[in-house]
Amino acid sequence: MILQERLQDAFQQFGWSRIPEILHTHAEEAAKHNISYLEFLDKLLQEELAAKRERFIRMKTRMAHLPFHKTLDQFDFGFQPSIDERRIRDLATLRFIEHRENLIFLGPPGVGKTHLAVALALEAIKQRYTVYFITAHDMIQTLQQAHQNHTIKQKMKIFTKPNLLIIDEIGYRKMEDTAAHFFFQIISERYETGSIILTSNKSYGSWGEIFGDSGWQLPFWTVCFIIRPRSTLRGRATASRKRKKPASSDLNQQVTNRHKPVNSIAAPSP
Repeated sequence: MILQERLQDAFQQFGWSRIPEILHTHAEEAAKHNISYLEFLDKLLQEELAAKRERFIRMKTRMAHLPFHKTLDQFDFGFQPSIDERRIRDLATLRFIEHRENLIFLGPPGVGKTHLAVALALEAIKQRYTVYFITAHDMIQTLQQAHQNHTIKQKMKIFTKPNLLIIDEIGYRKMEDTAAHFFFQIISERYETGSIILTSNKSYGSWGEIFGDSGWQLPFWTVCFIIRPRSTLRGRATASRKRKKPASSDLNQQVTNRHKPVNSIAAPSP
């Protein structure tokens, strides 16, 4: 009994929750099959590590505020034949997060933009990256309210700290100048420190309508992969590879760097 109590106390101090549940079962199995002490210990520790990883993923998934949980394996590439599955699977390696690059998924409603963004978010969480998901509408309301309550600095940290920030549904409403200002400030502070995924039903050339007089052509966007309807591929997309952080005073100025074609992945028109 004393030994049992000592073990339980040790498990509690180590923060182990899985081993106490399986200890007796594995001990009986080890005695029955003459398993070595090292193999017995290894099995216990592997079970504990697996449980710890599962708890971590559940916690980080909850903190990411994802609207649903859908993986790439649940995405119907057969229904969207113009999306290059190989390219999407390549994005799932998360090299774009490692390199602090960004993605824009463009396309009409229903082509799976949010599904792809969420699926990449789940992959990122599995690899221990921090993720935060928010719609553009909710983000604008949050920033405007924080500005009025004089808590904007604290709120900005929510959007600047994660390794991956997902802003969904850009373009469903026009941004007022104040909201656009803070939006661009977030972009500037995250530049080369974290990745962003944006989804939008607006073509890239229409983004001026979203941000109004605040401007929108930022060096930030020029390092993005773009997934958009095939019908929009007739337009000329460009991307700068110059990795220089935009100064705050330059946020509303048009990019004048030399450009190269953007990497594009087509999604089908409705």
